[in-house]
Amino acid sequence: MQPLDVVTFGEAMAMFIANEPGRLHEISQFTRELAGAETNVAIGLARLGLRTGWASKVGNDAFGKFIIERLQREQVDINHVLIDNHYPTGFQLKSVVTEGDPEVQYFRKGSAASHLSPADFQEEYFQSAKHLHMTGIPLAISKDARRFAHHALTYMKKNDRKVSFDPNLRPTLWSSQDQMVKEINEVAFQADYVLPGIAEGEILTGYKDPRDIASFYLDMGVELVVIKLGPGGAFYKTASEEGTVPGFRVEKVVDTVGAGDGFAVGVISGLLEGLPIHDAVLRGNAIGSLAVQSPGDNDGYPTRAALEKYMENYLQGVKVYESNNC
Repeated sequence: MQPLDVVTFGEAMAMFIANEPGRLHEISQFTRELAGAETNVAIGLARLGLRTGWASKVGNDAFGKFIIERLQREQVDINHVLIDNHYPTGFQLKSVVTEGDPEVQYFRKGSAASHLSPADFQEEYFQSAKHLHMTGIPLAISKDARRFAHHALTYMKKNDRKVSFDPNLRPTLWSSQDQMVKEINEVAFQADYVLPGIAEGEILTGYKDPRDIASFYLDMGVELVVIKLGPGGAFYKTASEEGTVPGFRVEKVVDTVGAGDGFAVGVISGLLEGLPIHDAVLRGNAIGSLAVQSPGDNDGYPTRAALEKYMENYLQGVKVYESNNC
């Protein structure tokens, strides 16, 4: 089996994006794309040249075939994707908006991915990876998927692999906020890197200040906490260093969905390549800014060459601006 740099797992869905602004029930034409936080990360890392694998289940249907073929085209390893003959692949509808967040309706209950269980776990596949990336979504979609997530986490930690965790809160999938906070934090406390948004951090810890949110997790043994601050960039903290990394200015925000996953792509890839934390977070900010300028969840994720050019041009522009205003 070919070694992987990163493995992740979760639910992927077919996504139908409205071709024009308006309420979803008024739209007659949609464009099909791929949706899924973990597939977003896998695709983003693969575009940067990392060997990335995604584990899941899809239905034996058109949507399942679409997901598999799309990931193969993106050069994401799908050798741990199982075909389920009994349960379908989920899908979603997504509106187009001129400002703010789009309306999204999910059709995922009872999906094939929600039936992913520890019995499906392939040790050899996960052992081949240097790093595990997780989100809170599999914890929410079903008890089976939650058990798979805990099994994967325990296995990778036992085998001395690093684990990154993006809470990716989905309150509507949980029976209560208390349960969500308990289950999400149980996993977060075991991760090496925790990557919440500022609003998520407040829900999960009860603190509003990024330093306090970070300290909450560091005190539980987490190695690094990086908190997404939206246009304000990101704050990071370890036991020995901390800092705020400014965001990249964007002229027009098209769609914010996928920005957090793009941020994770930048941070994870940077850390795997041995970049200083500041530089890894800067890369995360760059990819997040590219993501919000495109309509699809992962359309804006760059190749390695495109990312380097974008960051070089942007940072050069910032230096010129600062020089002219000294």
